[in-house]
Amino acid sequence: MTTDTEGSHRRTGAAPGQDGEEPALTVGELAARAGVTVRTVRFYGTRGLLPPPALGPRRVGRYGGEHLARLALIEELQRQGMTLAAIERYLSRLPADLTVRELALQRAVVASWAPDTVETVPRAELERRAGRELSEEDLRRLAAVGVAEPDGDAFRVDTGLLRLGVELLDVPLAQETVRAARAVLVEHSRAAARALSQLLRDAVAERDARDVRSLSAHMHPLVVQALLTSFQRSLREELREWLDEQ
Repeated sequence: MTTDTEGSHRRTGAAPGQDGEEPALTVGELAARAGVTVRTVRFYGTRGLLPPPALGPRRVGRYGGEHLARLALIEELQRQGMTLAAIERYLSRLPADLTVRELALQRAVVASWAPDTVETVPRAELERRAGRELSEEDLRRLAAVGVAEPDGDAFRVDTGLLRLGVELLDVPLAQETVRAARAVLVEHSRAAARALSQLLRDAVAERDARDVRSLSAHMHPLVVQALLTSFQRSLREELREWLDEQ
């Protein structure tokens, strides 16, 4: 979504960096990485969709990973057909202190509302969407988790998982561990989906097929958000117990 409305959103003092990282991008660099215009970035700032940048030397705004992650989330919300007002409402309900990875999870939830989307793109386009250059090792890791698989001179990309896959590149885990974690998540999420699907089938067994499709469309994003929230809480509790044991 682009707009002709001008504006900028500034504040004095330094804005916090993303996950402990200092903001490093100018507004032009941020726009280029996100695939939008500078005008759009500034407009989003005036509407509160993006937090203000940190002010560097000569009061030049500096942006970081949080801004990139929010722009990616806004892009995904647009792809789902949300209006600017609806996007504002959606973002206003999110906690203000979400990390880059938590924003990426939110984007994955939104992407899951739509049918599975796999696109074949050249490497340059894959890197543009990833927001970074990808080494051969990066490409191998993305292929190992089924995010971007080689297809001749191009790559078959699961667009709903790309941002999360890129985030995983910076996690210090071996490919085998990431692959095993993916298998665990797929296995258990499939079991949860099967159980929930059976509950819904039982609840609407006597209703018209059109009612069933309508209910499914409304329930899908709610169920995904509920699963994400419950999983995050469960994982946090497990990690806390493990750290207490240590």
